[in-house]
Amino acid sequence: MFKSLWRRLKSPFRSPEMWSGNYPTWEEASAKCSGYDSAEILEKCKNSLLKVKRGEAVYERDSFLFNEIRYSWGLLAGLQRAALENEGTLCVLDFGGSLGSTYYQNREFLSSVKNIQWCIVEQSHFVACGKEYFEDENLKFYNTIEDCLAKHDPTVLLLSGVIQVLEKPYDWIKKFNSLKIQYIIIDRTAFTDLNHDILTIQNVPAEIYNASYPSWFLSESKFIMAFNNYRLQATFESFCDKRIFLNSTLPAEWLGFHLMLK
Repeated sequence: MFKSLWRRLKSPFRSPEMWSGNYPTWEEASAKCSGYDSAEILEKCKNSLLKVKRGEAVYERDSFLFNEIRYSWGLLAGLQRAALENEGTLCVLDFGGSLGSTYYQNREFLSSVKNIQWCIVEQSHFVACGKEYFEDENLKFYNTIEDCLAKHDPTVLLLSGVIQVLEKPYDWIKKFNSLKIQYIIIDRTAFTDLNHDILTIQNVPAEIYNASYPSWFLSESKFIMAFNNYRLQATFESFCDKRIFLNSTLPAEWLGFHLMLK
Protein backbone atom coordinates (compact mmCIF):
# COMPACT_ATOMS: atom_id res chain seq x y z
CA MET A 1 0.00 0.00 0.00
CA PHE A 2 2.64 2.50 1.03
CA LYS A 3 4.70 1.84 -2.08
CA SER A 4 1.71 2.76 -4.24
CA LEU A 5 1.42 6.10 -2.44
CA TRP A 6 4.98 7.32 -1.97
CA ARG A 7 8.14 7.03 -3.97
CA ARG A 8 11.52 6.01 -2.67
CA LEU A 9 14.45 8.27 -3.26
CA LYS A 10 16.55 6.87 -6.08
CA SER A 11 19.87 7.56 -7.73
CA PRO A 12 19.14 11.03 -9.19
CA PHE A 13 19.76 12.54 -5.76
CA ARG A 14 23.41 11.63 -5.90
CA SER A 15 24.13 11.13 -9.58
CA PRO A 16 27.61 12.46 -10.42
CA GLU A 17 26.03 14.57 -13.17
CA MET A 18 24.33 16.72 -10.53
CA TRP A 19 27.61 18.59 -9.92
CA SER A 20 29.89 20.07 -12.54
CA GLY A 21 32.71 22.50 -12.98
CA ASN A 22 35.45 24.05 -10.89
CA TYR A 23 34.64 27.75 -10.67
CA PRO A 24 37.13 30.40 -9.52
CA THR A 25 34.54 32.59 -7.75
CA TRP A 26 31.09 32.35 -6.19
CA GLU A 27 29.90 35.20 -8.42
CA GLU A 28 30.84 33.35 -11.59
CA ALA A 29 29.07 30.18 -10.46
CA SER A 30 26.00 32.09 -9.21
CA ALA A 31 25.57 33.81 -12.56
CA LYS A 32 24.82 30.41 -14.09
CA CYS A 33 22.36 29.34 -11.38
CA SER A 34 18.69 29.90 -10.62
CA GLY A 35 19.23 29.96 -6.85
CA TYR A 36 17.68 28.28 -3.84
CA ASP A 37 15.14 30.88 -2.75
CA SER A 38 12.32 30.21 -5.23
CA ALA A 39 8.71 29.92 -4.12
CA GLU A 40 8.48 26.49 -5.79
CA ILE A 41 11.04 24.97 -3.43
CA LEU A 42 9.28 26.31 -0.36
CA GLU A 43 5.87 25.16 -1.57
CA LYS A 44 7.08 21.62 -2.28
CA CYS A 45 8.81 21.38 1.09
CA LYS A 46 5.76 22.71 2.89
CA ASN A 47 3.26 20.39 1.20
CA SER A 48 5.42 17.31 1.75
CA LEU A 49 6.18 18.03 5.39
CA LEU A 50 2.53 18.83 6.13
CA LYS A 51 1.72 15.27 5.07
CA VAL A 52 4.28 14.00 7.56
CA LYS A 53 2.91 16.24 10.30
CA ARG A 54 -0.66 15.02 9.66
CA GLY A 55 0.42 11.37 9.55
CA GLU A 56 -0.35 11.00 5.84
CA ALA A 57 3.29 10.27 5.00
CA VAL A 58 6.13 8.70 6.95
CA TYR A 59 9.18 10.77 6.11
CA GLU A 60 10.28 13.75 4.02
CA ARG A 61 13.72 14.79 2.82
CA ASP A 62 14.45 17.58 0.33
CA SER A 63 10.68 17.80 -0.36
CA PHE A 64 10.62 14.11 -1.37
CA LEU A 65 8.34 11.63 0.42
CA PHE A 66 9.37 8.15 1.55
CA ASN A 67 7.54 5.06 2.75
CA GLU A 68 9.98 4.51 5.60
CA ILE A 69 12.33 6.60 7.70
CA ARG A 70 16.04 6.30 7.04
CA TYR A 71 18.03 7.41 10.04
CA SER A 72 21.38 9.11 10.33
CA TRP A 73 22.57 7.00 13.24
CA GLY A 74 25.66 9.14 13.70
CA LEU A 75 23.53 12.23 14.07
CA LEU A 76 21.05 10.51 16.35
CA ALA A 77 23.79 9.19 18.63
CA GLY A 78 25.15 12.69 19.02
CA LEU A 79 21.75 14.13 19.88
CA GLN A 80 21.07 11.42 22.44
CA ARG A 81 24.47 11.88 24.05
CA ALA A 82 23.89 15.63 24.36
CA ALA A 83 20.53 14.99 26.03
CA LEU A 84 22.02 12.45 28.46
CA GLU A 85 24.84 14.77 29.45
CA ASN A 86 22.42 17.62 30.08
CA GLU A 87 20.00 15.80 32.40
CA GLY A 88 17.44 15.01 29.74
CA THR A 89 17.41 18.48 28.18
CA LEU A 90 18.16 18.95 24.49
CA CYS A 91 18.21 22.32 22.74
CA VAL A 92 19.22 22.19 19.08
CA LEU A 93 20.09 25.13 16.88
CA ASP A 94 19.41 23.65 13.45
CA PHE A 95 21.07 26.08 11.05
CA GLY A 96 19.50 25.80 7.59
CA GLY A 97 17.02 23.18 8.82
CA SER A 98 14.27 23.88 6.27
CA LEU A 99 10.84 23.41 7.86
CA GLY A 100 11.89 20.76 10.36
CA SER A 101 12.77 17.70 8.28
CA THR A 102 15.43 16.46 10.71
CA TYR A 103 13.23 17.13 13.74
CA TYR A 104 10.41 15.03 12.30
CA GLN A 105 12.85 12.35 11.17
CA ASN A 106 14.21 11.84 14.69
CA ARG A 107 11.33 12.77 17.00
CA GLU A 108 10.38 9.15 17.77
CA PHE A 109 13.89 8.31 19.01
CA LEU A 110 13.96 11.56 20.99
CA SER A 111 10.51 11.12 22.53
CA SER A 112 11.98 10.12 25.91
CA VAL A 113 13.93 13.38 26.16
CA LYS A 114 12.06 15.24 28.86
CA ASN A 115 12.74 18.73 27.55
CA ILE A 116 13.43 19.31 23.86
CA GLN A 117 13.62 22.56 21.96
CA TRP A 118 14.39 22.41 18.25
CA CYS A 119 15.22 25.86 16.87
CA ILE A 120 15.56 26.36 13.12
CA VAL A 121 17.40 29.33 11.61
CA GLU A 122 16.48 29.74 7.98
CA GLN A 123 15.73 32.14 5.13
CA SER A 124 12.95 34.58 5.97
CA HIS A 125 10.30 33.00 3.72
CA PHE A 126 10.97 29.57 5.26
CA VAL A 127 10.72 31.10 8.75
CA ALA A 128 7.39 32.73 7.96
CA CYS A 129 6.03 29.44 6.60
CA GLY A 130 7.42 27.49 9.54
CA LYS A 131 5.79 29.79 12.06
CA GLU A 132 2.45 29.56 10.30
CA TYR A 133 2.28 25.81 9.67
CA PHE A 134 4.77 23.97 11.90
CA GLU A 135 5.80 25.89 14.98
CA ASP A 136 4.70 24.42 18.31
CA GLU A 137 5.98 24.12 21.87
CA ASN A 138 9.03 22.13 20.72
CA LEU A 139 9.74 23.41 17.21
CA LYS A 140 10.66 27.09 16.73
CA PHE A 141 11.79 29.22 13.78
CA TYR A 142 14.13 32.22 13.68
CA ASN A 143 15.55 34.52 11.01
CA THR A 144 18.99 34.79 12.60
CA ILE A 145 21.24 33.00 15.05
CA GLU A 146 21.08 36.05 17.30
CA ASP A 147 17.27 35.90 17.43
CA CYS A 148 17.50 32.26 18.48
CA LEU A 149 20.16 32.86 21.14
CA ALA A 150 18.10 35.65 22.65
CA LYS A 151 15.50 33.05 23.69
CA HIS A 152 17.39 29.77 23.93
CA ASP A 153 20.66 28.30 25.17
CA PRO A 154 21.49 25.58 22.62
CA THR A 155 23.53 22.55 23.63
CA VAL A 156 23.89 21.37 20.01
CA LEU A 157 24.58 23.26 16.81
CA LEU A 158 23.37 21.12 13.91
CA LEU A 159 24.80 21.73 10.43
CA SER A 160 23.26 19.19 8.07
CA GLY A 161 23.76 19.61 4.33
CA VAL A 162 24.19 23.36 4.65
CA ILE A 163 27.83 24.44 4.88
CA GLN A 164 28.65 23.47 1.29
CA VAL A 165 25.99 25.84 -0.09
CA LEU A 166 27.15 28.91 1.85
CA GLU A 167 29.07 31.51 -0.13
CA LYS A 168 31.83 31.88 2.49
CA PRO A 169 31.86 28.67 4.53
CA TYR A 170 34.99 29.52 6.53
CA ASP A 171 33.60 32.90 7.60
CA TRP A 172 30.58 31.02 8.91
CA ILE A 173 32.82 28.50 10.67
CA LYS A 174 34.52 31.39 12.48
CA LYS A 175 31.10 32.51 13.65
CA PHE A 176 30.13 28.99 14.74
CA ASN A 177 33.38 28.76 16.69
CA SER A 178 32.62 32.01 18.48
CA LEU A 179 29.22 30.75 19.70
CA LYS A 180 30.95 28.18 21.94
CA ILE A 181 27.99 25.81 21.88
CA GLN A 182 28.80 22.57 23.71
CA TYR A 183 28.46 20.27 20.70
CA ILE A 184 28.53 20.75 16.95
CA ILE A 185 27.12 17.94 14.82
CA ILE A 186 27.83 18.08 11.10
CA ASP A 187 26.04 15.78 8.68
CA ARG A 188 25.65 15.30 4.92
CA THR A 189 28.55 17.56 3.99
CA ALA A 190 30.58 17.10 0.79
CA PHE A 191 34.34 16.52 0.95
CA THR A 192 37.39 15.52 -1.03
CA ASP A 193 40.87 14.49 0.11
CA LEU A 194 42.46 17.53 -1.52
CA ASN A 195 44.08 20.34 0.46
CA HIS A 196 41.89 22.93 -1.28
CA ASP A 197 38.17 23.38 -1.92
CA ILE A 198 36.35 23.00 -5.23
CA LEU A 199 33.37 25.15 -6.22
CA THR A 200 30.83 23.46 -8.50
CA ILE A 201 27.28 24.01 -9.66
CA GLN A 202 24.61 21.63 -8.40
CA ASN A 203 21.65 21.00 -10.68
CA VAL A 204 18.70 19.51 -8.80
CA PRO A 205 16.71 16.87 -10.73
CA ALA A 206 13.40 18.19 -12.07
CA GLU A 207 11.43 15.48 -10.24
CA ILE A 208 12.50 17.10 -6.95
CA TYR A 209 12.27 20.78 -7.91
CA ASN A 210 13.80 23.07 -10.49
CA ALA A 211 16.88 24.70 -8.98
CA SER A 212 20.58 25.13 -9.44
CA TYR A 213 23.07 26.74 -7.09
CA PRO A 214 26.78 26.90 -6.27
CA SER A 215 28.00 24.05 -4.11
CA TRP A 216 31.37 23.48 -2.48
CA PHE A 217 33.30 20.25 -2.22
CA LEU A 218 35.44 21.03 0.81
CA SER A 219 38.86 19.85 1.83
CA GLU A 220 38.22 17.51 4.76
CA SER A 221 41.50 18.32 6.52
CA LYS A 222 41.18 22.08 6.02
CA PHE A 223 37.58 21.98 7.21
CA ILE A 224 38.28 20.15 10.48
CA MET A 225 41.22 22.41 11.31
CA ALA A 226 38.97 25.45 10.96
CA PHE A 227 36.95 24.39 14.03
CA ASN A 228 39.79 25.42 16.32
CA ASN A 229 37.61 25.74 19.44
CA TYR A 230 36.47 22.13 19.11
CA ARG A 231 37.84 18.62 19.44
CA LEU A 232 36.86 16.01 16.86
CA GLN A 233 35.18 13.06 18.59
CA ALA A 234 33.90 10.96 15.71
CA THR A 235 33.46 10.78 11.96
CA PHE A 236 30.59 9.02 10.22
CA GLU A 237 29.35 8.53 6.67
CA SER A 238 26.15 10.07 5.35
CA PHE A 239 23.15 7.78 5.66
CA CYS A 240 21.80 8.65 2.20
CA ASP A 241 24.57 10.15 0.06
CA LYS A 242 26.77 7.86 -2.00
CA ARG A 243 30.34 8.50 -2.98
CA ILE A 244 30.83 9.93 -6.45
CA PHE A 245 33.59 10.86 -8.85
CA LEU A 246 33.36 14.63 -9.16
CA ASN A 247 33.88 15.82 -12.74
CA SER A 248 34.31 12.11 -13.57
CA THR A 249 37.73 11.87 -11.92
CA LEU A 250 37.87 13.13 -8.32
CA PRO A 251 36.58 10.88 -5.49
CA ALA A 252 34.16 12.75 -3.23
CA GLU A 253 31.91 11.73 -0.36
CA TRP A 254 29.46 13.07 2.21
CA LEU A 255 30.51 12.85 5.85
CA GLY A 256 29.42 13.81 9.33
CA PHE A 257 31.36 14.78 12.44
CA HIS A 258 30.86 15.04 16.18
CA LEU A 259 32.70 18.04 17.60
CA MET A 260 32.96 18.90 21.29
CA LEU A 261 33.94 22.27 22.72
CA LYS A 262 37.48 22.20 24.16
